[in-house]
Amino acid sequence: MNTFEVTGGKKLKGTIVPQGAKNEALQIICATLMTDEKVTVHNIPDILDVNLLIALLADMKVEVVSLGKGSFSFCAKNIDTDYLQSIAFREKSGKLRGSVMMAGPLLARYGGTYIPKPGGDKIGRRRLDTHILGFQQLGATADYERNDSYFRLQAKTLKGTAIILDEPSVTGTANIVMAAVLAKGITTVYNAACEPYLQQLCLMLNRMGANIKGIGSNFLTIEGVDTLGGTEHRLLPDMIEVGSFIGLAAMTQSDLLIQGAGVEQLGVIPDKFRQLGIELNIKGDDIHIPEQDCYEIRRYTDGGVLTIYDHPWPGFTPDLISIVLVTAIQAKGSVLIHQKMFESRLFFVDKLIDMGAQIILCDPHRAVVIGLERKQALRGITMSSPDIRAGVALLIAAMSASGISRIQNIEQIDRGYQQIDVRLNAIGAGIRRMEN
Repeated sequence: MNTFEVTGGKKLKGTIVPQGAKNEALQIICATLMTDEKVTVHNIPDILDVNLLIALLADMKVEVVSLGKGSFSFCAKNIDTDYLQSIAFREKSGKLRGSVMMAGPLLARYGGTYIPKPGGDKIGRRRLDTHILGFQQLGATADYERNDSYFRLQAKTLKGTAIILDEPSVTGTANIVMAAVLAKGITTVYNAACEPYLQQLCLMLNRMGANIKGIGSNFLTIEGVDTLGGTEHRLLPDMIEVGSFIGLAAMTQSDLLIQGAGVEQLGVIPDKFRQLGIELNIKGDDIHIPEQDCYEIRRYTDGGVLTIYDHPWPGFTPDLISIVLVTAIQAKGSVLIHQKMFESRLFFVDKLIDMGAQIILCDPHRAVVIGLERKQALRGITMSSPDIRAGVALLIAAMSASGISRIQNIEQIDRGYQQIDVRLNAIGAGIRRMEN
């Protein structure tokens, strides 16, 4: 278990480029299983979760070729279907929640697959009901093996149908769309997720020969086709990294330019940080955050305390709730942070309180942050990263603190952020990676 040793109180200055989008990468790489032709993908982030998925595809005998930094070609012409029934497959795929999105392509192409118990962040219960119910409506059977904690899916033929999702799950929508693309007839999906990454997946599938309409809305119409061909695709910039850098710049009083931020796909993210009083200057596809001595949290027009909460797209992404919370620590004013979707995502605030933050944890879903107004700095402590996003929130807190902080279990951060220490050190941070 490796550690970051962070010397706080350093102001950053310079330009940083966000990595390719992690959440899009997981969907797109799984979608390469849907054709026996070559699919080339660019701007793939070099992070643990994505690398694990690529290695898993290689174990399945997908022909994976590195074409240079961030670019890979995938050819799933001769998949080893016997490997899908192995214990090794279940164990490796179970380490990564994103692997669940292989189920739709494999079910559609080969008539059967397995879904292991999800891995990934421990941020609360993350159920698979949306995926399973969608597959069943398309004509698949699903048997749960309790002893080994996995689902066995089988379907001789998938048939188009009308599906109303019980929740607008991004991974659930992606899985069902990929299965429906190769189903017989027409499938409609209502209450579908419509995040930019899901839109990217649908656009790529259409270039491969799929027929998906309604992209960008919560009502998708998919006319099944017999086969798909190859294509080339470039991932969007990671909106979660962009939000993380905005919060980092504000907390550390830094002057930062985020280059190639994918501004058109950020939705309400810039406005949410502006609600905290952070100045953002957007020019073209770049975002400049100037150094600010103080930023003041806005109130509602009736004088009420601001609430920031997560919501399905185009609402505010839950992956940035931890970042907004930590950014509010040094603001002027108060804000209620309401994390609706996951019941364990706010439990990292005890570390922030130990650092000197004024936070009241109301319950597992809500926390009130009372800004310090820079009247006192946070103090460095030793802490552990519980998940990807909380880990980066703790890193931001440590970089703004006085003294030295140590963040353990940084493998969680490495799962979602590419060489974050190297990239931040290049613009003035003081982060030392200590290998245990």
